[in-house]
Amino acid sequence: MARIVGVHGVGKQRLGSNTLLTDWEPALADGLERAGGPELAPGELRMAFYGDLFRPAGHTLAVGDPMFTADDVDDGFETELLLEWWAAAARVDPAVPPPGGDTLARSPRAVQTALRVLQHSRFFAEVSLRALVFDLKQVRRYLTDGELRAAARSRVEEAIGPDTRVVVAHSLGSVVAFEALCARPGHGVRALVTLGSPLGMRMVVDRLRPGPEVWPGTASWTNVVDEGDVVAAVKDLSLFFGTNLVGKVVHNGSHAHDAALYLTAKETGEAVAEGLA
Repeated sequence: MARIVGVHGVGKQRLGSNTLLTDWEPALADGLERAGGPELAPGELRMAFYGDLFRPAGHTLAVGDPMFTADDVDDGFETELLLEWWAAAARVDPAVPPPGGDTLARSPRAVQTALRVLQHSRFFAEVSLRALVFDLKQVRRYLTDGELRAAARSRVEEAIGPDTRVVVAHSLGSVVAFEALCARPGHGVRALVTLGSPLGMRMVVDRLRPGPEVWPGTASWTNVVDEGDVVAAVKDLSLFFGTNLVGKVVHNGSHAHDAALYLTAKETGEAVAEGLA
């Protein structure tokens, strides 16, 4: 079994574990090299892939993701998350106007405004409207669909073997990884390394199973975050999970949430090397 297990984030429904490894392996190898850590051996990193659980069933002449529009953003969780992203983008991007009192109302007009503003923001500029809405739906489905949640978590649990010492989880994958580790007391994982994690957002942390009062059973937990990462709206996870959690800030440039850029960071390499030592 692999000593390192990677857990991906949203938007990977058309990929697979082998496809993702072609990006993750060299990126993590660079991060370890920058940190002066051990060389990443072939087969040492395994990807716990769950993206296919979100892949829509095939339809005649369908191309890519469903053609979502603003009308497809559901009331409740999806609208709340969208407005949280807008507020977070306004805090880090001077070109993004903050949501005002009228636009904070949970209404179809607020949704349309939020999507328009975010698509012109530095963070979401390269994300299509339908992909942005699809990402909202993936986060909502994981946190509210018990059957899908169990299936995604089981992918991570199955990937963690007796030799696994480090779990590296990006974006929504950090939520899946946290829950999977908590569900396996007595595992041998020494280090959890989360990248661009949304675990500090109240609408996420309130829905965790188990809650933040439970430690994932690792000797260390390092959360690596870019200040400009809108998905990681709350940067300091120790506010919820305790002061044993170590936070590290990196600078990924214009692609603040990119998994490969997080993996190449020295801070990520150091956290992984510590777990392998």
